[in-house]
Amino acid sequence: MRRAFFSALVQQFRVVWPILSGVLLVMVGCGLIIGQIEDWRLLDALYFTFVTGLTIGYGDLTPEHHSSRVLAILIGFAGIVLTGLVAAMSVQALRATDENHG
Repeated sequence: MRRAFFSALVQQFRVVWPILSGVLLVMVGCGLIIGQIEDWRLLDALYFTFVTGLTIGYGDLTPEHHSSRVLAILIGFAGIVLTGLVAAMSVQALRATDENHG
């Protein structure tokens, strides 16, 4: 059953990949721009992007400029979309597994 689930998950991933990659590209692009504006190292900018995008928000890196804050809000919304896509893919894979084995 586990194999069927992962097979269905990979199938869902293939379907959603264009949207998923676009959301990731927006997140990373905004994070790199914030890194340039705030004069952060590349790893700090990427760290900030994914901590903000996953809505964890530790607060150890915070943007000071208004334009960076607006981009951080965009990263947060993109992270919510990303989380929703991953959850939807998982649910669809579970349904497909249940239909095939139920």
